[in-house]
Amino acid sequence: MQNPNDCSWPGSDPEYRNYHDKVWGRPEFDSQQLFEKLCLDGQQAGLSWLTILRKQANYQRAFAAFNPAIIATWEDAEVEQLVTDAGIIRSRAKISAIIGNARAYLAIETSEGEFAKWLWQFVDYRQIDMALESESVMQTESIESRAMAKALKQAGFKFVGPTICYAFMQAVGMVNDHLVSCSCYEDCKPSIYPW
Repeated sequence: MQNPNDCSWPGSDPEYRNYHDKVWGRPEFDSQQLFEKLCLDGQQAGLSWLTILRKQANYQRAFAAFNPAIIATWEDAEVEQLVTDAGIIRSRAKISAIIGNARAYLAIETSEGEFAKWLWQFVDYRQIDMALESESVMQTESIESRAMAKALKQAGFKFVGPTICYAFMQAVGMVNDHLVSCSCYEDCKPSIYPW
């Protein structure tokens, strides 16, 4: 049964509620997992997150479990095949973006080091705890998400505007935007960082 003090945005949808309870806001430090989440957030542009969440397994199948080294080798033939895949959003621009993002990811790992550490630098390697009392004051972007978006675009990433980056930062625990009354709030505070 849902705690009445928990975040209300997932509503009563069981899949959305499970995502809130088990995934959203939990700090993620794995580079490939961060890459996947960033790409999926980009797929959300113009759609609801629940739409993408329900297709996540299809995306993992279609995009080689989001292995950047594999995706980066794909060319037009793979794009043409993917635009016929009914399990994902069949937008040529969004499909091509994931391929381009994989190449940008590999370039960052070559020039800057670990992708996870590179991303976490935008929050000074520590979670930002917003200590929200109400969802009405939740931001949709921040100074940090604008800086991340700018750097990602310069690196060659697509579908990474400040709002998408802020949603990504919330989802991967760079920002703790659970309500302080939410049963997940304390659980989403990292006890240790890998750097």
